[in-house]
Amino acid sequence: MESFLPSYRDPLFSILLILCIVLVISILTYGWGIYKKQKEQEALHRFLDRFDSSECSLDTDGMPYQEYMLKPLTLLAKAFDTSGEYQKSINIYIYLIKHIDDRDMKDKLLRMLGNTYLHAGFLQRAESIYLEILERKPRTIQVLYELGVVYEMMHSYQKALETITPLNLLGEDTELLLKHLKLLSIINNHQLETKEKIELLVDLITQDSTLYRESIKALFALDTYRAWQLVDMDRLEEILDILWFLPNSQLDLDIISSDMRLSSIYYAKGYTPKVSTKSGIFVVDVLCRAKESGCDDATLTFSYLCSNCKHSFPISFSRCPNCMAINSIKVEEQIGKATTKRDYSIF
Repeated sequence: MESFLPSYRDPLFSILLILCIVLVISILTYGWGIYKKQKEQEALHRFLDRFDSSECSLDTDGMPYQEYMLKPLTLLAKAFDTSGEYQKSINIYIYLIKHIDDRDMKDKLLRMLGNTYLHAGFLQRAESIYLEILERKPRTIQVLYELGVVYEMMHSYQKALETITPLNLLGEDTELLLKHLKLLSIINNHQLETKEKIELLVDLITQDSTLYRESIKALFALDTYRAWQLVDMDRLEEILDILWFLPNSQLDLDIISSDMRLSSIYYAKGYTPKVSTKSGIFVVDVLCRAKESGCDDATLTFSYLCSNCKHSFPISFSRCPNCMAINSIKVEEQIGKATTKRDYSIF
């Protein structure tokens, strides 16, 4: 009696065998995918639990999650971040990351969480977040930049420089960033003697004036004489605030008297005799005319605009506190009323 089952030599048997193998592989692959996803979820939750603490002031415990909540909660977290309520923002981001399934959205929210920690000044937490993202997605360019900012703020300049290599491999132009980090590493290197710092800064200014403002500012703090020798008369407006706030003891009267623009600036300041030539800097010339008319209670005040994001700040910066752009500062000067300094004694 013939069997209805195909023989192993029958082509139909081979086809059935292949189909069974494909089916088993598919089931195993699907199961492995689910298992791997669950493990990733558990690992991410354990990672987030390191930051999830009672210090977060917004209670999300027991709050049921619905898909429609993603966009409004994300906007709310951004609003809290912008207004400086960082703990509330952090709590929302952690809640969303734990409850959504979309991996790309998880990574996006994880980066937002890292940015919030960065804005709040929790640098080690921001570093951990960025490293976690890069472990999952090593080619994330913006995260590499943000990790470099964290190391820069931690004064770990060697680690910050190490982020440049992968950025270069990803096709990024890092020339300005490299110069910026080298300048900071010179200024903040406590192992360098003052004389070495001065020579390195002089070399930077003479060879490449891209970061002229920050270099001359650092040099004025170290060696007034060398700094005055390197003042570029065509870039006075760029460093007007630095020159304005120099104490009388740091003025080089020989250089100032030999340049009419400098003479005008320091006449307006009240340090030099009257000059007849205009400086070409509008607010300085107005201040000089006011001084000639007997108005001695006017002075210059300064604000600092980022030419990249257009945010204005009351203090100078080498990297914009808002958008982290380098060398984007624009000094804006205004005429204000001088305040009389009073010394109060407890005796």
